[in-house]
Amino acid sequence: MNVNNLSPGVLAFVGDAYYGLLVREMLAETNRPSGELHSESVKLVKAGAQAAAFKIIESELTDTELSVYKRGRNSHVNSIPKNASVGEYHSATGLEALFGYLHLSGEDQRAKELFEKIIKNSVF
Repeated sequence: MNVNNLSPGVLAFVGDAYYGLLVREMLAETNRPSGELHSESVKLVKAGAQAAAFKIIESELTDTELSVYKRGRNSHVNSIPKNASVGEYHSATGLEALFGYLHLSGEDQRAKELFEKIIKNSVF
């Protein structure tokens, strides 16, 4: 599969799941009841949190990674969740496209490196 030929929507689709898995794996280390884990995961994967996450890693991205993010951010979306602004939602879609791209490119170590930076610098 040539990842560069995939649409931003496909990258975001995969990235949404992959980013959510990274969040869940990180939260599993806290060994709390599943209801608490779910509540915490929702805080980290909502559009506003993902938009803030991008700002944390933006300066760390390579030209290729930034290009993938921008393709995702600028892609057409059909609906915006009621708890997010249009800008937050587009930025979150870009972040998901980036994580989907990294995962499908076999660059999971790079994705985990960026994710760790997000978590260490997150205000959530």
